[in-house]
Amino acid sequence: MSSTDESIRTLLLLMPRLVGRAKRAKIPDELAGMNLAPRHLSLFAYLLFDGPLGVNELAERLEVTPATVSLMVGELSRKGILERREDPADRRRAIITLADAHREAIDNWLARGARAWRVALEPLTDEQRKLFVQTLRAYEDAI
Repeated sequence: MSSTDESIRTLLLLMPRLVGRAKRAKIPDELAGMNLAPRHLSLFAYLLFDGPLGVNELAERLEVTPATVSLMVGELSRKGILERREDPADRRRAIITLADAHREAIDNWLARGARAWRVALEPLTDEQRKLFVQTLRAYEDAI
């Protein structure tokens, strides 16, 4: 078996475990019962790391349609997790942000994954980290 085949075998066995663990990640008590799932983490991460964003910007980053983001934002706004404000520069545009009441819980939820990535990535050189991220992106594109 080639080293490429052995790596593929290892990754095919590893990836379902990683996905399973991500899906089982405990939602913080403050957010329990709000029907949140790991799919919401990307939306939360963009708002936490990049600050308030418009629906179209979120859609582009999440690689979904603006209608999909609008539905998610509407649902999460009704639950008090997100806030939707009018853009003072363009009243037709909505600006989405995390509600202050839930910001810390969302930050803590994301921090678990960030700590795990830090453990995995810190021993690598900058070039190795760059190659790792490029490899994950190439896998995503190919799949």
